[in-house]
Amino acid sequence: MKVRKRSLGRAGLEVSEIGYGCMGLTGAYGRGADRAEAIALVRAAVERGVTMFDTAEAYGPFTNEELVGEALAPFRERVVIATKFGFGINADGTRYGVDSRPPHIRQVVDAMLERLKVTRIDLLYQHRVDPNVPIEDVAGTVKELIHEGKVKAFGLSEASAATLRRAHAVQPVAALQSEYSLWTRDVEQNGVLAACEELGIGFVAFTPLGAGFLTGKIDPATTFGGADFRSISPRFAPDARAANRTMVDLLKRVAEGKHATPGQVALAWLLAQKPWIVPIPGTRKLERLEENLGAASVELTAGDLREIDEAAARITVQGARLPEAVLKLTNG
Repeated sequence: MKVRKRSLGRAGLEVSEIGYGCMGLTGAYGRGADRAEAIALVRAAVERGVTMFDTAEAYGPFTNEELVGEALAPFRERVVIATKFGFGINADGTRYGVDSRPPHIRQVVDAMLERLKVTRIDLLYQHRVDPNVPIEDVAGTVKELIHEGKVKAFGLSEASAATLRRAHAVQPVAALQSEYSLWTRDVEQNGVLAACEELGIGFVAFTPLGAGFLTGKIDPATTFGGADFRSISPRFAPDARAANRTMVDLLKRVAEGKHATPGQVALAWLLAQKPWIVPIPGTRKLERLEENLGAASVELTAGDLREIDEAAARITVQGARLPEAVLKLTNG
């Protein structure tokens, strides 16, 4: 299994074309993984060629960074670690909205460096745009941290094209991270992908498998525990799931002809969109990790892509991608 490389922005970040989203290791999709098993899985990803690992202070909170730091310590020179600031999180883990005040960013970064067991953060994202802090002040603070050697590259998450341009004018942005998949294509219409291409910014696609739905493993009978965010996500309501099966049927049809799985076709479709797009699927299972990486070997022809796009255009996805309260935090 050979995982090729892609470049994010112009800060010298070369990463595996498929990365690893670590969020689910400590929650979000229900109870987190056993710590020893999670560390073993992260290291298995490195052994299979993955070099980009995505975490955040908000995951846990804090515990995800600690896990990732321990898991990747033996491979520090071989990997790119991306993490995120931007939520207001007290020492006891309670939250108070978003907070990108410059002093807070500096405080958070120092704590991140310790949790991740590194002297420099490879890619530092603003997790969510703070409407109370000008993005120029955020970019300027990260620029100072880059000059101080604490950060290598700057990124934004769920930011609009306008915000991206303003930030980039102060400190070049290496990557913008937002949700993107065959059933969540907002960034194609809202100018974000176009701005990334124009400015030479990489795009990191989170939830590239539709939180598991595009793998075909979820049906109307699937149940989610209360700690699983899908239990309150409109797109995962039973009626929406039933209606959205048409998207999975499309992927299954293409997958059969490729001797692949629906999830692999969904990832291969993303890889085929632009050479500077890097999806970061997450999993707690080794067999799923290997399946995801196998997507890099699935070749979709121009005809395949046209068939997928034409069929997808006839499908109306039911349900918002996230609960309303969460969507309000995005910078559309």
